Amino acid sequence: MADDKFPGWHGTTILAVRRGGEVVVAGDGQVSLGQTVIKGTARKVRRLTPGGHEVIAGFAGSTADAFTLLERLEKKLEAAPGQLARACVDLAKDWRMDKYLRNLEAMLIVTDGKALFVITGAGDVLEPEHDVAAIGSGGNFALAAARGLMATDLDAETVARKAMAIAADICVYTNGNLTVERISPPKA
Repeated sequence: MADDKFPGWHGTTILAVRRGGEVVVAGDGQVSLGQTVIKGTARKVRRLTPGGHEVIAGFAGSTADAFTLLERLEKKLEAAPGQLARACVDLAKDWRMDKYLRNLEAMLIVTDGKALFVITGAGDVLEPEHDVAAIGSGGNFALAAARGLMATDLDAETVARKAMAIAADICVYTNGNLTVERISPPKA
């Protein structure tokens, strides 16, 4: 986030793990201002059902900006039901080109249980390698831990929970108060 607009605001770790026919998205609950924890129970992982198709989204960054993006994503999914990749690309295009949207300070991880994407304000729609994606202040810690845990026989939720615990032990902007949502691929 831009330090001139939001000086000292930090917080959040969002992690998605795809394994064994399901995707788990986990997010911590911490929001910090400088060295102070403002809130420890924020809910940054949401289940959406646009057009009757389930999608899980996790966000890092400004909450109001993230909710604006989630609303836009829902509209894109209602216009193209069941087409997550198309909706994500359309959102990223709008986000990059629209004067209002381009100033939004957030990132998203979204999944329908089959596809998994990270969407950024730079116009990126990234499909992660190794079936793991992470964003936020502690994202790199959670990503490294989850990638290491993918060499085990643990299920997706256990990998996500253990990786988030490791991130919370290392990153001062991440806590252990998790919201965890699980989704399986849509039936054909």
